[in-house]
Amino acid sequence: MWIRLCLIPYMDGWGKKFFTVSRALEVTCSLELYSHLDFSKHFLWLLRALPVQQLLCLDFEKTHPGLCLTEPCITVASAVMGALDRSVDPCHDFYDFACGGWVKSNPLPEGKSRWGPFSNLWEHNMLVMKHLLENTTMKGLSKAEEKAQRYYQACMNEAKIEELGAKPLQELISQIGGWALTGSWDKDNFQEVLRMVSANYRTSPFFTVFVSTDSKNSNSNIIQVDQSSLGLPSRDYYLNKTANEKYLTAYLNFLVELGVLLGGSEETSRSLMEEIVDFETTLANITVPQEERRDEELIYHKMKAKDLAGLVPAVDWMPYLTEVFAPVPLNESEPVVVYATEYLQKVSDLITKTNKSLLNNYMIMKVVRKMVSILDQRFQDAEQRFLEVMYGTKKSCTPRWKLCVSDTDSALGFALGAMFVKATFAEDSKAIAEDMVGEIKWAFEESLKYVGWMDSETKKAAKEKADAIYNMVGYPEFIMNSTKLDKVFNDFEVVSDLYFQNVMQYYNFSARVTADQLRKTPNRNQWSMTPPTVNAYYNPTKNEMVLPAGILQAPFYSRSWPKALNFGGIGVVMGHELTHAFDDQGREYDKDGNLRPWWKNSSVEAFKKQTQCMVEQYGNYSINKEPLNGRHTLGENIADNGGLKAAYKAYANWVKKNGEEATLPALGMTNHQLFFVGFAQVWCSVRTPESSHEGVITDPHSPSRFRVIGTISNSQEFSKHFGCKADAPMNPKHKCDLW
Repeated sequence: MWIRLCLIPYMDGWGKKFFTVSRALEVTCSLELYSHLDFSKHFLWLLRALPVQQLLCLDFEKTHPGLCLTEPCITVASAVMGALDRSVDPCHDFYDFACGGWVKSNPLPEGKSRWGPFSNLWEHNMLVMKHLLENTTMKGLSKAEEKAQRYYQACMNEAKIEELGAKPLQELISQIGGWALTGSWDKDNFQEVLRMVSANYRTSPFFTVFVSTDSKNSNSNIIQVDQSSLGLPSRDYYLNKTANEKYLTAYLNFLVELGVLLGGSEETSRSLMEEIVDFETTLANITVPQEERRDEELIYHKMKAKDLAGLVPAVDWMPYLTEVFAPVPLNESEPVVVYATEYLQKVSDLITKTNKSLLNNYMIMKVVRKMVSILDQRFQDAEQRFLEVMYGTKKSCTPRWKLCVSDTDSALGFALGAMFVKATFAEDSKAIAEDMVGEIKWAFEESLKYVGWMDSETKKAAKEKADAIYNMVGYPEFIMNSTKLDKVFNDFEVVSDLYFQNVMQYYNFSARVTADQLRKTPNRNQWSMTPPTVNAYYNPTKNEMVLPAGILQAPFYSRSWPKALNFGGIGVVMGHELTHAFDDQGREYDKDGNLRPWWKNSSVEAFKKQTQCMVEQYGNYSINKEPLNGRHTLGENIADNGGLKAAYKAYANWVKKNGEEATLPALGMTNHQLFFVGFAQVWCSVRTPESSHEGVITDPHSPSRFRVIGTISNSQEFSKHFGCKADAPMNPKHKCDLW
């Protein structure tokens, strides 16, 4: 067998290492060479390095018609190969096989606690947004887009921020009524301060109150009350003091430093902050763990606003709700959904028996923590020192522009998103992605026919729900209409040089938008993620999946890649979000997004039995000797397994309809194998031990390694295509199978 390569003359010396190149521009060499792995790597490197116009011809004999040798195929083949570790048996540890090379060549970037393709793509998107925000000469911008640029400029005005120092926050604390840190405090104004910090500064000291779709009536929005978050990422940090001592110490030191920066003495600040950490520890004790809150049917309690007084007598509810949701008129019959009745009863008792000065100090500290990132460099440095301990990052100076891009995306993300979409998103990408979603949905529904544990009536209703899932791809339509976009941000005043003031205006604007939703019907065009976001989500009350433009890029998707990689990348993401409609929480909602029992009891019991397999499977994994919580991660594990299965089935169906596609050069892989490798390589990652610890405690997703290993070891198709022997680590005899 032979190949013939045609190259231009000046490449002679470069190519001699591998094959003889003549002045006649033609060469023949034995394919035995080509099959050698080292040669393959150099061959790919050579092809990638050649500009297209210099590659005069490259044609393999008909014995190899199935190789894709376009520039994108060569580039991606090189990337796939570079990430592999061929010394690892894929049937023994598929994560190490697929990602070992990537891990070796990707040490953690300075200042990062974790790194992977998601982070890399977000960095790319941030750079795009930076250029858009800084290009003030762009013509045809809407008023909202101009506001995004002004907001960013104010954030970048470090001279002004340094000049003001702690003063903006000190003045704000004074307006709230002061605190014991900088003087005596003996006021009886708990209710007033609670209302002010909740309504004006969007903090949630003891509980959180918000507006969202009523889970049992998806056509209306309703006030909802739930337990609030703590200063550290999880209750476990407070309760397991021995294991988390260094984090608690760093947290206390951080709070003390903030107190000193705001005018308190070291001694007063330490005394006050120790009280606050002790108080938060008491709060952590009464906070209900997330894994015990997964059954929403059990924790949903609807009542009237006046009934809150009986549940939480420590709070004057009507004045509180009236101020938080101003200017919307409320009365005592206003419906409210409570998700944490037991917690709220205990928090009411805690408020009643706690010294009022301590309560005030705690509420002010919640405001202070929220404002740290918008103050001068001393505050930034204090937070950085805390985060270095918390997440194990090495000291680094994050460029100011990254903080400002991220904050602009948080405050004016849909205005910035409009700029991002116009600059980067090819319109036909939307249609291609929507077609792929259709193929994934078909595959899921096809698999549904063969689910043995579910009764036929429930199965029929499940298919109807899958059919009814609404797909939102790229961006919400309103952002492409300047008039509609401007209307959304019309009440948000932004000035060019006062960053702190702009953030306060944003809190004010955000509060009015929230209140306004209360009397409106839930809107499909209202997204929970901005278009540049590298993520996706499923919303059970709207029965919709959302795929922002930010994730519809390499390494998840490229129109010039083999379909195997696209189905293994973005296809699995689509399947993951679709499967959330049928995970342990999503399955409780019907096709119209209403929380109600729509399954037969026999199928509910069978579902719980099937999912127990995954609870145990993932609970047996550990990272740095710390076991995973299979109950806490159940929903995401169900989605990972269902997503992989649906995406593979959709790819196999695509091949059936369109025929086998050309394979990538030098890898020596079938496209079916490439599908699984592409899926795994999206999850290649490196992480500090501290960040891994935080993930195990707080993240509902399993760590990346187990998102790969867990799903792969449950996949019959994987073992078939990689020829794994029975009982190989990636091919256990007992597999967890749900959807």
